Amino acid sequence: MTIAHRLPDQLRPNLRLVFVGTAASTRSAQLGHYYAHPGNRFWRALHEAGITPRRYQPSEFAKLIDLGIGFTDLSKTGAGMDHQIAAETIDVAGFRAKMETYRPRTIAFTSKKAASLFYGRPSVAIALGRQKRDASLPEIFVLPSPSGAASGSWRLEPWRELAAWIAA
Repeated sequence: MTIAHRLPDQLRPNLRLVFVGTAASTRSAQLGHYYAHPGNRFWRALHEAGITPRRYQPSEFAKLIDLGIGFTDLSKTGAGMDHQIAAETIDVAGFRAKMETYRPRTIAFTSKKAASLFYGRPSVAIALGRQKRDASLPEIFVLPSPSGAASGSWRLEPWRELAAWIAA
């Protein structure tokens, strides 16, 4: 019997921003908090980029809905590092349906891997930052992964670009 590692979506209509990961990390799934691993830069990046007024803790993720910020993943049943997520658990159609239902102003993929699964293109073909506008979707940003495992490609600048966009 397998255990479904699932984090609850934090979504409501007309959010200003929804963060989208590939799937919960093993630590996040265990704790029930988004971006919960101590080595993950997500919460620090949110504050340093100016997206949140203070540095929140992973256990406070549900409070961000009050700031107009939501969370979801492409795989709601998988957990682990991106390469450990079974392809059959990735639900791009389900994600698109959620975005059509809730209509956030902006979507931010928290890794090139998540964006590549959404777009159906290899990660190397995905640029960081604001993506070319598709009128059928909200504005989309692709951010460098805040995971400690992705330290070699970490940059705060795309996060700052996102902060400037959502503040406008």
